[in-house]
Amino acid sequence: MTRTPCLYSIVRFTPFVETGEFANVGIIMMAPEQRFFEFKLMVQRHARVTHFFEQLEAKVFLAAMRNLQKELNRVAGVLRRHGFDKRLKTNNVDFAKELFAEIVRPRETVIKFSEPRAILAGDMEETLTELYRHYVERSFVTREYQETVLERGMRQWLSQARIADRFNLVKVGDDEYHVNFPFVEQRGDRPVKAIKPLHLAHDQPTKIIEHGGQWVLRIQQLRKRRYLPDKVLFAVQGPRDDGPKGRAYDEVVHGLQDTGVTVLPYTDKEDILAFAAGSA
Repeated sequence: MTRTPCLYSIVRFTPFVETGEFANVGIIMMAPEQRFFEFKLMVQRHARVTHFFEQLEAKVFLAAMRNLQKELNRVAGVLRRHGFDKRLKTNNVDFAKELFAEIVRPRETVIKFSEPRAILAGDMEETLTELYRHYVERSFVTREYQETVLERGMRQWLSQARIADRFNLVKVGDDEYHVNFPFVEQRGDRPVKAIKPLHLAHDQPTKIIEHGGQWVLRIQQLRKRRYLPDKVLFAVQGPRDDGPKGRAYDEVVHGLQDTGVTVLPYTDKEDILAFAAGSA
């Protein structure tokens, strides 16, 4: 497959100059020689951005995105008049490159752009979608990725408390049924304490219930088979939602507690470390 060199830039929403914080909200992409200029912007499902900038009214973000969309449509029209309309015989490639550079140059506005980047694209539309999913929708952030991040943070806590050497990744159970716990303290060959960071801040209540339910079942099976350590802690990261997601989260927490394990919010660092440091 022939690959086309393309330029792209990440669109960033930066409402507070004082902090420099930003959220990725879109991608613009150009292949001058191929007369390609397209963009993909966050115009729906913007709650992640507006929740992050809590003090900012959602209408400010929505207005900024509408204005940007209008401006980029205007730019597309200019490019068509300078050769991107394939009905024209000539294509002013240098003009297109200069216009792209002008779009993304630094400005003191709420919308900013990353430095231009280059990519080789087989299907340009598909590549634009993939870039958007990666940088804006963060498609790489899977459930496993989130829990790896939580585990990394907890490992650092244990190291700072000088008790990290007491815990190891251990397969609890036997060949017929076993569960991997990232932090297990053993007495001889017998697991006596286990800690599991659990990510439940999913975007849908169903995902919260299904993921949490897997761990309820695992604990029940280990207890039934008499492999469950004496002390088990789930350090849970939950959604910031009192609605359906919040209710799903509460259901999972109560389900875990009913199995006899300890459940704490991941933010309760001191209580988590007290559990980890206590006698097994």
